[in-house]
Amino acid sequence: MDKLSQSLEDYLKAIVVLGGTTEQSVRPSDIARKMGVSKTSVGKALTALRTRGLVDQPYYGEATLTEEGYAYGTAILKRHRYLTAFLAKAVGLPPETAKEEACMMEHAISDESFERWIDYITRLGVVEE
Repeated sequence: MDKLSQSLEDYLKAIVVLGGTTEQSVRPSDIARKMGVSKTSVGKALTALRTRGLVDQPYYGEATLTEEGYAYGTAILKRHRYLTAFLAKAVGLPPETAKEEACMMEHAISDESFERWIDYITRLGVVEE
């Protein structure tokens, strides 16, 4: 599958953070509130994610992640958490700055580079898997 836009990755991450899984659905209004966007924006994003086979959603219903959508969303969330921890603990950035910077970085790093980086920082004891 092709890499998604930063925006769509953020929607998948938000669904996972809100407890969305392949069995647990999330209300679009909760996604809108979490992301600080309109329900219309959420609807457009869910349509794009549904088209890519990452979300199941009946017409105007709650969104449930597909297996692929859940895997993608949890991978983005993992990147975010590890990058945030690294920037706060190892680099010494204030927590809010670390979170903001991690959000930008999580979308740019390749899967291979991220896995190698995780191995490295785990060996350093910066984060625990």
